[in-house]
Amino acid sequence: MEFIATPQQYTDPIERAAAAVGGEITLRGTVHRMRDMADFSFVVLRAGRGLVQCMMQDSVQGITRAELREGMAVEVAGTVREEPRAEHGFEIVLTTVKVLATPAAQMPVPLGKKYMGLTLETDLPLRPITLRHPIKQAVFRVQGAIADGFAEYMLSQGFTHIHTPKIVTAGAEGGASLFKVDYFGRPAYLAQSPQFYKQYTAGIFGRVFEIGSVYRAERHNSSRHLNEYIGLDFEMAYIDSMYEVMEMETGMLKYLMGYLKEHAAPELALLKADLPEVGNIPTVTFDEAKQLMLDKFGHKSKNRYDLNPDEEVMLCKWSKEEHGSDFCFVTHFPSAKRPFYAMDDPENPKYALSFDLLFRGLEITTGGQRIHDYNEQIAKLEARKMDVSLFESFTMLHKYGMPPHGGLGIGLERLTMQLLGQQNIREASMFPRDMTRLEP
Repeated sequence: MEFIATPQQYTDPIERAAAAVGGEITLRGTVHRMRDMADFSFVVLRAGRGLVQCMMQDSVQGITRAELREGMAVEVAGTVREEPRAEHGFEIVLTTVKVLATPAAQMPVPLGKKYMGLTLETDLPLRPITLRHPIKQAVFRVQGAIADGFAEYMLSQGFTHIHTPKIVTAGAEGGASLFKVDYFGRPAYLAQSPQFYKQYTAGIFGRVFEIGSVYRAERHNSSRHLNEYIGLDFEMAYIDSMYEVMEMETGMLKYLMGYLKEHAAPELALLKADLPEVGNIPTVTFDEAKQLMLDKFGHKSKNRYDLNPDEEVMLCKWSKEEHGSDFCFVTHFPSAKRPFYAMDDPENPKYALSFDLLFRGLEITTGGQRIHDYNEQIAKLEARKMDVSLFESFTMLHKYGMPPHGGLGIGLERLTMQLLGQQNIREASMFPRDMTRLEP
């Protein structure tokens, strides 16, 4: 009889090797590139979070250096010695090489180069391979750390981590941006937001957050949109105003930048990422933003209900130049173009208690205060000529009592893109889903 024990604590291979200078080590990795010299070869392995330089003589225990090639999975052993010219300040002089797996075909892209130099159209269909490149890996290690830092901050602030359905009976945002599915003969949709469920559970737990997929069926083909993306969402009850939600996001962003510096430092350095300093974030109303752009940039906006992409850039330029901030909150958007659950400003119902957060020229967040009064929510549905009966499971929330509450949603890919200075949101999505892509 055999018994399964718990695993040993994981340590990144590069950390283990660095700690073993002057001694022996065994590690596993994949041959990233070979560099042949006269009497030996440098074998660079992808192992853990980086690259490890190894030095191999003509033959090691029956395996010649000519037999090794890019893409082979290997187990190696050897002596770790200091080498200032190597990436991490050490190299491994190999005494043992064991081939674990051999590729059946030549690599379709130059993984061994520092920069592959691929267009997106070449890169995306080959993502199972191109993501092996250290720079591509670094992007998504940073993205993973963003989600981890977000979750850690939310937990520290008393939020409960929830998981909500992605097959729903009605859209939270309304409109035509819904993917319809056949649910055992009944019409259903892919969730375009966890909004209803966030509000339900905020009434149960007080504070909730989720990291999950969001689906939008808009027929757009831009550098800033996807049809499936990851949302970082939270909702909080017993608020006095939407400004408490904005304060919570500001605190989260400040915490997140520190978290990334601590947990993703090698990747940030490899990507040459410029993390913003998060202090007090300037805030302007929608009308103030329009006037500001006219006064400062001579720009007369023709969009009565929202901000155009060029206007988001202008406002962030103003925020950076005037207040030293890479961020800018815009509040009090026209109610007509905000969701039916957004609370209208009691002082001027033409505007909603709703906000966007702009970051380096791009909107990354939409949030605000929600309607909590039953009669107010029914009235707004009716005013928009929406079928109240379709939303009975949602308005149950209000019917049986709900405290003042609000929340927001952040696009993880957009935040990643802006933090890393990328030009297309598909660079920040492992396997992007847009109008043309269902594979890989």
